[in-house]
Amino acid sequence: MTEKHNIFLIGPMGSGKSTIGRQLAQQLKMEFFDSDHEIEKRTGVDINWVFDLEGEKGFRERETKIINELIKKQGIVLATGGGAVKSKETRNYLSTRGIVVYLEATIETQLFRTKKDNKRPLLQTNKSTQEILENLAYERNHIYKEIADIIIHTDKQKSKIVTYQLIEILKKNNDCFNS
Repeated sequence: MTEKHNIFLIGPMGSGKSTIGRQLAQQLKMEFFDSDHEIEKRTGVDINWVFDLEGEKGFRERETKIINELIKKQGIVLATGGGAVKSKETRNYLSTRGIVVYLEATIETQLFRTKKDNKRPLLQTNKSTQEILENLAYERNHIYKEIADIIIHTDKQKSKIVTYQLIEILKKNNDCFNS
């Protein structure tokens, strides 16, 4: 891991990627990006609108393009969308251009953290949220584990504690994060 200077956060919705990413970037004096926010900024509309108009396939194409563009930068923390890892191309980008951190969260934690969030297009169906999250976990969790350099559990922990734990792991394993 010694040559990797970027940090990429992957994991399911509600695992804390954006919150922890912002805190991590601030503590390490790095630039923070959120791929979903970048898509909204560049299209001028929210993620739900992109999903409605272009479907998940169109959204994922945009996401892959934006992630590829962002990870060419140096010294960034990037919070990816939960489904970004579905693209083999994106997985390869992430694995070769930075340290990949899987923020793991149980379905129960995800349910709690997303219950009042109406900005998650994959939850805007008539299926139960629990069923959707279970299906996504089945589809994606093994991929997260496969490409992760570091796995950290976010259940029942405040984001600042997770951020501190992650910084300690990074410092232990990578000289470029020791100041």
